[in-house]
Amino acid sequence: MGHIQLLGTGGTIASRGHGPRGSVASDAASTLVPSRYGEFAVQARDVLTTGSYLLDLAALRRIAEAVERALADPEVDGVVVTHGTDTLEETAFLLDLVHASPKPVVLTGAQRAADSPDADGPRNVAEAVRAAAEEHLRGAGALISFAGMIRSARGARKVHTTAGGAFGGGTEVAHMVGERLVVTAMPRRYPALPMPPPAFDATRVDVITAYPGATTELFDFAVASGAGAVVLAGTGVGNAGPGFAESVRAATA
Repeated sequence: MGHIQLLGTGGTIASRGHGPRGSVASDAASTLVPSRYGEFAVQARDVLTTGSYLLDLAALRRIAEAVERALADPEVDGVVVTHGTDTLEETAFLLDLVHASPKPVVLTGAQRAADSPDADGPRNVAEAVRAAAEEHLRGAGALISFAGMIRSARGARKVHTTAGGAFGGGTEVAHMVGERLVVTAMPRRYPALPMPPPAFDATRVDVITAYPGATTELFDFAVASGAGAVVLAGTGVGNAGPGFAESVRAATA
């Protein structure tokens, strides 16, 4: 029997309506799963209970450390992380960077709240548990399971705001056919990076977009106000408008 550790962090999958506040993450991880899915025994615990748009780097590090502890348990065969979809791809990418264990780590969530009449969370969790327990996915790293599709964390993106199949990109490593998981590929793995230290929590990298008519004020302000680095998202091969070359030259100096 496979033993799966489910770590809850909140998100729509754990949300219910709260009047004028809309849906708010409030359900404990234990409400997301029965104690057993067929031959898979599942233990659930909460790491966080919040919307993923509220997460900061300290929270991402906390999730990564919780996953690392779960993987270190010899009784655990795989880990499922339930997460809000807004920033699920960022957390998944971090987990893949630091993932040194052969045990699968599978992230999932929901597009519809837990009290929705057509909630997609229970099905997504069941499929994520199935993927986390799959022997043929050992060594696959961190994965995203959503709407019957399991894909690599690297390259995956949320591609639709409300549709059930929210994610695209990455490498499709498996998909569901009825209740059966079909493995189709294995992503290329790279050596794991060290777990981020506490200094990671205060890291600040600002992203500035170059668009028609953009000026350098936001870029210059990011540098002057203490950003540790700036990503300048240019056009084409990295082109930007008047003044940016001078601002970049001054910043790198």
